[in-house]
Amino acid sequence: MLELFEKAPIPKAYFKLALPVVLGTVVSMIYNLTDTFFVAQTQNANLVAGITLCTPLFSMMIALGDMFGLGGSSAISRLLGQRKYDLAGKVNSFCFYGATVLAVIVTICLFIFKQQVLGWLGVTQATYQYAAIYYEIMAAAGILIIISLVPINTLRTEGLAKESMLGTASGTVLKIFLDPLFIFTFHLGAAGAALATVVGYLVTDSILIAYTIRRTRYIHINIHKMRIPSVEIKDVLMIGIPASVTNFMTMLGTAIMNNFLIAYGASKVAGFGIATKIETIVTMVLVGFCFGSQALIGYNYGAKNKERLNKIIQFDILVNAGFAFVIALILIAIAPMLCGLFMNDQEVVHAASYMLRWFLITTPFIGISLVFTTMFQSVNQPLDAFIMSISRQGIVFVSVIFIVATIMGYQGVIVAQPIADVITAAIGFVLYRKDFGRNGKAFRNW
Repeated sequence: MLELFEKAPIPKAYFKLALPVVLGTVVSMIYNLTDTFFVAQTQNANLVAGITLCTPLFSMMIALGDMFGLGGSSAISRLLGQRKYDLAGKVNSFCFYGATVLAVIVTICLFIFKQQVLGWLGVTQATYQYAAIYYEIMAAAGILIIISLVPINTLRTEGLAKESMLGTASGTVLKIFLDPLFIFTFHLGAAGAALATVVGYLVTDSILIAYTIRRTRYIHINIHKMRIPSVEIKDVLMIGIPASVTNFMTMLGTAIMNNFLIAYGASKVAGFGIATKIETIVTMVLVGFCFGSQALIGYNYGAKNKERLNKIIQFDILVNAGFAFVIALILIAIAPMLCGLFMNDQEVVHAASYMLRWFLITTPFIGISLVFTTMFQSVNQPLDAFIMSISRQGIVFVSVIFIVATIMGYQGVIVAQPIADVITAAIGFVLYRKDFGRNGKAFRNW
């Protein structure tokens, strides 16, 4: 582990840690696309819209899991860099069981406040029957989704990125096969899509937990060793909460977008669902690179290796912005063909391809924003991580969409996110200069 994190050439270390994560996200991306494809094959716009309206529910669960998954991995990677191995193991156990307790509470709340949440998500009378059943199954599966985020992220702190990817990919591949079986063969519709996700996460959790027990050297999930000092709890949450907020903002942004689009008809909401799933071809790979590099950044920050740390960050920006630019150009060119694979309804296809092209224009800025966000998490800059977390699909997006939608109507709704992407990247650059310039804030604690 020391050779990889401290001495290996940066490109070699970066890609060894990041590529398994990217492969895992690519598999997840394929599932997202096939899931949308199979659901869309029902040719029922209300069913597609109903599931799309519930997408923020899944984002919320990922957000809650990230509170302990990303917060824990950030703290653990820095502790390993400082050679505090015993404490790193205890932090992992705290995060695992903390996520479990939180998941149980969330599941109970989701069932108690079902009607209120569905109303907030923008579910209409036409989409209710599809959204409600999908919601109930996903709420019941909350514990599986939330706790998975801990080993997915913390396994990488010991360089076990491949093992993390295998656990994630195994469950996802299973979901791909179960989707058509549950939706069409068993005629379960929206319930089938949700059940496939549940079974997939059950397999993923089992594999990741087994790797944590059998393959790790320092981290563990021993319930008797989960007690950690209050300062470490604060360390986890100060990074984990901003990381969680990022996904909460994704949930908020999607819900707001859905509520704006529903005024223009279910076909626009269905088109948005298709466009966002295809956009994940870019964004999930970018997330994979950024998450894959977090352990490397956090370790070298903990080891106080400033020169290597700066080079890693610069390489991270180059990889993400460059990849985003190239793949976005390709997808923009074939957008109508891609969207046409999902539904025959030409109104939905036209709406999806038009939105997709606008969303893809600013993907290099998304890549840069993601680098800054995950970097601030890794080097224990919670305030800056929080600012980035609430910007792109939070404060910046909400402010922009209300302004431009009022001025430009439907077109304003579509261009709001690209405008927010550019503004957020600019905010990240300003914060980066403040933290990593001469006598930067990130190095003052050294």
